[in-house]
Amino acid sequence: MSASIQELFNISDQLAKNLEIPHKLAVPKMTKIVVNAGIGSIKEDNKAIEKMKKDLSLITGQAPVVRLSKKAIASFKIRKGMPVGLSVTLRKNIMMEFYDRLVNIAMPRIKDFRGYSKKSFDGQGNITIGIKDHIIFPEISVENVENIFGFDITIATSATNDKEGYELLKLMNFPFLN
Repeated sequence: MSASIQELFNISDQLAKNLEIPHKLAVPKMTKIVVNAGIGSIKEDNKAIEKMKKDLSLITGQAPVVRLSKKAIASFKIRKGMPVGLSVTLRKNIMMEFYDRLVNIAMPRIKDFRGYSKKSFDGQGNITIGIKDHIIFPEISVENVENIFGFDITIATSATNDKEGYELLKLMNFPFLN
């Protein structure tokens, strides 16, 4: 882990130069990664939810939290208190290890992958991307998979605008479209 920490300091120096930020502590950095998976049609099947929970914890390295519905919605056949999703918030070392696996191992395994658009930013330097298949991660063996699920990944930064967030992630080898 010490080698990647050294790389981050080099990135902060280069980022400060690129963005013309005079103070080193004002340089944007990655604060957290949030992984959200919707349960969808398996909301009634507790065994499938547990399998999904296990797969998500293998992918992220941290146990997911079950998100419950706040109110009943008849058209979606959801009652108050039913599980509707799984969420994991990653910080510090676990976040950096997950980011490294995401960018260097998982994203190259996506079929016909060219990169993500700059339009995925939210206006405040954070980016949200969608992953359609969880089997792109090497921790998941394809033989044991019953349900393939997708999830959203939000990378939160301390950047104040999209330009700063883009420059930060570009220096951290995030794949963007040209």
